[in-house]
This record gives sequence, structure tokens and C-alpha cells, in this order.
Amino acid sequence: MRIVQIVPTIGPGSGVAGVAWNLDREFRKLGVETETITYSMTSPPRSITPRGPISARLATMQRVVLFSIQGTRFIERFLAERPDAVSICHNDAVVGDIYVNHGVLHAAMRARGMVAFRYLRNPMHIFTHVRDRRRYRGDTHRVVVALADTEAAALRKAFGRVHPPVVVIPNGVDLDRFRPPTPAERLAARTRLGLRDSDRVFAFVGHEFDRKGLPLLVRALQHAPRALLLVVGGDRRQIETARRQAQRAGVAERVLFVGRQPDVLPFLHAADVFALPSAYEANALALLEALACGLPVIATPVGGAAATIADGKTGFLVPADAHVIGDRMEGLMDEDLAPWSESARESATAFSWTLIAQRYLDLADRVARERG
Repeated sequence: MRIVQIVPTIGPGSGVAGVAWNLDREFRKLGVETETITYSMTSPPRSITPRGPISARLATMQRVVLFSIQGTRFIERFLAERPDAVSICHNDAVVGDIYVNHGVLHAAMRARGMVAFRYLRNPMHIFTHVRDRRRYRGDTHRVVVALADTEAAALRKAFGRVHPPVVVIPNGVDLDRFRPPTPAERLAARTRLGLRDSDRVFAFVGHEFDRKGLPLLVRALQHAPRALLLVVGGDRRQIETARRQAQRAGVAERVLFVGRQPDVLPFLHAADVFALPSAYEANALALLEALACGLPVIATPVGGAAATIADGKTGFLVPADAHVIGDRMEGLMDEDLAPWSESARESATAFSWTLIAQRYLDLADRVARERG
């Protein structure tokens, strides 16, 4: 079998790029011939170079539009030369046997309210919704992969009739890389951050602070007066806004911002609990990585969290309520977390990238047989 992955960018880390990279790695381990088409292969020679916030946003808009239109035509020609290949598309391009839905834009905006305003404020949202309506209601793809049962339902709610069959395959986690720390690794990680052994640290990882619920966590600290919050991610403007929120809540001395990091592993090793009270998620990689590191998780029941977290055993599923979240945090302050850690790690083993990649290959084999 030959697999062609279509993705704007690919590389280790988080997000869509990280998913495609991990699948590519696992496919190759399993002896599958694999190729990847990225935006850079189809982009014009004079793409916008990001030099600031505005140019970065314009560059993103250019990439989305060009990869959706010009990239689609390029990829169609590319695939025509490989009639035996099964193609897996991640984002933007409107082509491919299998389309992996990494999030439903309309569902994400509905979860945060003021849907019409959000569409009008950013015309790219309108372009994306119209493009995806064609994708899901037409016959471009032979099958759609949703990352959670809730995402399959969100697709149908946003677009009505979804023409291709929808299959649920969650994201995965590298169990060899993301694992509970040794005592020495934990000590080193906490020492670098100036943390004491007695500190109970709740980690948050994410770049979209509002959508992922950081303001909720900051307010939750008012109800968990001994807890420390470690925030990984965000840009300078986001961090400044969050820092002001922490100051207004009177908890600034208990929030540690470390910004964007090339490797989140040391920060997960420094933490005791992971918290992600998102308004919307498809299937958060950071949540799976935290579980694999043995961290119990406090999360809202959105996306894959509802099917991943065993409430009261590997963490807690909570409403988007700062008081409730704070109570859960405070309840874990004096808890022996060793049993929680063992359960969290054990739950993550069902999501190894090896198992997830095999599910994609089984689906690709089915598509190839049906197509043939």
C-alpha cells in the first residue's frame, strides 16, 4: 500500500502538523510507502513573509486560500500520477480519499458565543465554512475521520447531511517519549522553574488562551488558595492580557508564564495535575500527552475528553465554572496522586500512535478495496 498525506505543514510537536508527522513516522515503521504534500510544495514563489502580528495573519489567510484552491489543483495532478495511492488529507485542500476533520469552525465559534459577529469580524471564517460545506455535502472524499464522537455530531449539526461516511479515530500519543518522570527528571524540571517539592502545580498547555479556558483557571485559583498554575504557550500579547487577569483576581503570584516552548515534556514532568477547561476541542494532543506522563486531568467534557477521562479515576470532567474547577483543584491539594498517576498512564496506552496508525491503515485498505 502507498499512502499520500496532504497537510499544510508537517513536523514534530502539536496541532495538525504533529498529527501528520506521527502518522508518517508510524506508517514508515510498519513498512508502508509514504509521501507528503505540503503547502510549500504548491505555494507561489512570493508568499507573504510574517514579520509581525498583521503580516502573520495575512500569511495564514494566504496559505488557507491558496492551499484550498491552487493547492487542490496541484494535488489532483500529483495523485493522478499515483493511481494506486490512498490519500489522507488534513485541512484546507479539497481533495483526498480520506479527510481528517481536525475541528469544526462553526462549532468552535458557537461554543464561545456571538457567532455572527465572529464571522463578520474575520471573513476567512466565511470562506472556510463555505469551502467545508462543499467538502462535507459533496463527494470529494470517500470517508471523513472525526476525532471524537462529539465531533461527528458537530459535523452533522453544522452542515446538515454529511455525504461521506464518518468514522471516528482519535488522536494518539507517543508513549515512549511521553511517560512519567523519574525522580531525577522531576527534580530537575522543578528546579529549573524554581518550584519547591511541596508545591502542587497545575499545568495548562495551549496557545489559544480564551478558547482553551485559561481565564477560567485563573479565576479558579481564587477557590484553590494553595494551588500554583504553570502556563505553557501563548504570545507576548496573550500573556500580558492573562497576567492582568491574574492581577485583578489577586492570584498573580501563583501563576507562572513560560511562553511558547519547543518541548512541553519538561513542563509536564514538573507538574502534578493537568488542567484544560476548553470551550471547544476536537481531540487535544496535550491532554493525551499529560495522561501519558501520569498526570490526572481536570477538563471540560468537550471533544475527546469525555471519552478519554474516567471521572474520579484519571481526573475530573467539570463544567465551565471557575468555582467548581477551583474546588476540584483544592480537593487534590492533599491527595496522594500516585494511584491517579498510575491510572492516567494506563488509560493513555489505548491511544498509542502505533495503534492509531494501524486504524488509519485498516481504513485505507478498506477504501482501496472499495475504490478498486
